[in-house]
Amino acid sequence: MQVISNARRVSRFFLSNSTALSPFSGLAQHDYRRVTTDPRNRFLSKEFFSSGVDTVEGAPSGDVKELYDKMLDSVKVKRSMPPNAWLWSMIANCKHQHDIRLLFDILQNLRIFRLSNLRIHDNFNCNLCREVTKACVHAGALDFGKKTLWKHNVYGLTPHISSAHSLLLYAKDHNDTKLLVEVMKLLKKNNLPLQPGTADIVFSICYNTNDWVLISKYAQRFVKAGVKLRQTSFETWMDFAAKRGDTNSLWTIEKLRSETMKQHTLATGFSCAKGLLLERKPNDAVAVIQVLNQTLSDKGKSGIKNELQRLVSEWPLEVIKHQKDEDRKAIAASLKSDILIMVSELLSMGVKANVSLEDLDRKEGIPQ
Repeated sequence: MQVISNARRVSRFFLSNSTALSPFSGLAQHDYRRVTTDPRNRFLSKEFFSSGVDTVEGAPSGDVKELYDKMLDSVKVKRSMPPNAWLWSMIANCKHQHDIRLLFDILQNLRIFRLSNLRIHDNFNCNLCREVTKACVHAGALDFGKKTLWKHNVYGLTPHISSAHSLLLYAKDHNDTKLLVEVMKLLKKNNLPLQPGTADIVFSICYNTNDWVLISKYAQRFVKAGVKLRQTSFETWMDFAAKRGDTNSLWTIEKLRSETMKQHTLATGFSCAKGLLLERKPNDAVAVIQVLNQTLSDKGKSGIKNELQRLVSEWPLEVIKHQKDEDRKAIAASLKSDILIMVSELLSMGVKANVSLEDLDRKEGIPQ
């Protein structure tokens, strides 16, 4: 009966209005081809020789160079638009930065030809822009990739959020917060709409690089823009708050989540349980986990034991690491005591909570 009462109290707590604090507190390179008397050489764009382009040793790939020459000959000598297949093939064959330079030069030449000869004022479609960005990322030509997000550009490219996602995924793979910040600035400057998928990638980068200030800043931007965050974004955000021991932010995020989602996932439920443990409410934490055990699918239930083990073995040390030195000993003692109470109650209720408790006695980061 006590557990049922606790569960009801926890439910009322999640549904009540929160007054918690906001979590938002936080070429002059020479041409790599030998210059000849070929008239096509006169039509290379100024940017191709500009000092703003990184200097990279080497020559373009054979297939890319051949396609570039054919398309340039078509627009400058034959005065006809080359087949679309040539451009798509060139994009697919770009492997190095020097390939990307040729690609952007031909894009500029094609745009000029479309405007002056065909009177086509529209840009290339966003699908082509997306593939160009992917090619830039694949070739490591990130500065060129960022140009695909420019609303006003000389290449005829149509910026799209999917192009930004390609760059952000590269940032995620390389834990590159500098690139993340640059891409987010470009999205704002060029009025590209944020999407739920954008938040997923951005939150992951901030979580993986342990940058709470950055995730708070961008979370505020997503929320203000009216982006409907996915469960995965809330999972990352809430886990980050729980890992820091920041209950004020945790409950504010939980309120946002509860406004659009009725049920907890395994991850968000355990984040709430951790928050309750931080507030010295082990019985309420038990009630939350019991609700998860009753409402999750069989696949979800199978993860409860692993989450419990992580809560015991990893989470206390993470929390302690983020506390002031003078508070660490007291917090470590209270967490150990309350986690033992929680696990004992779960076992008595038949929840498969037979986890190893040895790590609760670890003294790392705790003043002696």
